[in-house]
Amino acid sequence: MYIEKLKSPADLKALNLEALQVVAAETRDAVLNRVSQHGGHIGPNLGFVEATVALHYVFDAPKDKFVFDVSHQTYPHKVLTGRAFGFFGTLEDMDAISGYSSPTECPEYDNFEVGHTSTSISLATGLQKARDLKGTDENIIAVIGDGSLSGGEAFEGLNEASELGTGILIVVNDNEMSIAENHGGIYKNLRALRESHGTCEHNWFKAWGFEYVYLEEGNDLEQLIKVFHSVKGTTRPTVVHIHTEKGHGFAPAVQNKEAWHWGLPFDRTDGSRPEMPAQENYAQLFSDWMLREMKHDKTLVAVTAGTPAVAGFNRAKREEAGAQHVDVGIAEEQATAMISGMAKGGLRPVWTVTSTFIQRAYDQIAQDLCINANPAVINVMYGGAGVMNATSRTSVSSTFLCYAAYPASFISLPPPAKSISPCCAGRCAKTSAPSPSACRAMACTTRPRRSMSSMPTSRNTKWCTADSKWRSSQPVPSSKRARTSCGCSPKRVSTPPSSTHATSMRWTPTRSTP
Repeated sequence: MYIEKLKSPADLKALNLEALQVVAAETRDAVLNRVSQHGGHIGPNLGFVEATVALHYVFDAPKDKFVFDVSHQTYPHKVLTGRAFGFFGTLEDMDAISGYSSPTECPEYDNFEVGHTSTSISLATGLQKARDLKGTDENIIAVIGDGSLSGGEAFEGLNEASELGTGILIVVNDNEMSIAENHGGIYKNLRALRESHGTCEHNWFKAWGFEYVYLEEGNDLEQLIKVFHSVKGTTRPTVVHIHTEKGHGFAPAVQNKEAWHWGLPFDRTDGSRPEMPAQENYAQLFSDWMLREMKHDKTLVAVTAGTPAVAGFNRAKREEAGAQHVDVGIAEEQATAMISGMAKGGLRPVWTVTSTFIQRAYDQIAQDLCINANPAVINVMYGGAGVMNATSRTSVSSTFLCYAAYPASFISLPPPAKSISPCCAGRCAKTSAPSPSACRAMACTTRPRRSMSSMPTSRNTKWCTADSKWRSSQPVPSSKRARTSCGCSPKRVSTPPSSTHATSMRWTPTRSTP
């Protein structure tokens, strides 16, 4: 195998096109071997194999700098940069390799710890500015998917890259998908660009001041190499827009792109997964409840931010909800401000978001929602992509790392907000604030990926409250009061809240839960 002999991406330069095609096939096989046994991001990686081989063939990493947005498409990059053992080895070998870009793992080729979206262009502009001031000549390449272009930081990065005006290459990996379908006005122009093969009169990227190149055959290695050669060494901000296929090379992932964005281990021969024991889950019950209530209350609105599945809103349920479901794209700040505006306008919005992604909206939660005291619900789903370990730390909420170490350390919202953990968010959405002193912005936390038997219900849950006098029914043993992995001190966190803070509530199971 070629990839087992590669000592660095530089070894690719000695290969002809036929050999590079073999490298691409072996890289795809490596990705499939890992995700079929270990789980992980499937569609994003399979669709970016050829582009990764072409980038490493044309450019000169580590001198040239790659910045991957989200970095969930970096499996092929890792295979080509000395980490193939994490794709063909044992499960322990696979555990040692992060699913995301990580300088801790490979400081030579991974420039940033990345796990959230819309950041690559902004990070790359910093490298762009550093290069310009130092007078060096490396290429700076930001890779970003079309789904990530809905995030506000991507707009800010494009704005700054254009303002700097020097060489930076932005590869827009357009597979016509986010995790689910895309939402937002920008996608009208991306569609027009695809349909015209980049020649339509109104070009969003040119309007920003970028040079622009379009490639329809985004999974054609030969064409990718030609295009990347043509822009190597650019002295202007340049966008290369490539049209790729999410899940390319694996039929089940192509046929159902949303379901195969990320997944647990599966059988490579037919895409089947081990049958799981039948059990209810929170997302299913929540979405069913919301749909029933929506029929009686046309002001009830389910809001998601690029991740409708966490709320149980699959494609069929999104279609059933119609205008009473809003997906703002990967834009948590927009979601927060929008639900505040909805509430002000007389609607009852419920925004469901995982804890790892709500971190991007803290300012809007405080400023746009809580200070304005508008009655909206944020239904915070516990956790992020993957298990809680060092290799997935970018996609596990630091808030919940603190929370796991010391339960009283959950998000402290400004008054008059109340934190309720966990409860039926739909029920909260129907609650009107009876007085000015009552909670008007509520954050409801839950635990997904568990059977409902482990969820708190009226039969197995008791509530404890904390006002000016703090108390805990689950004290943390003194041996556990060390500084947490996210740098928070439990001793500091356990300071009793002042009487000016709103009531906080948390649940304590009366029986042990798995």
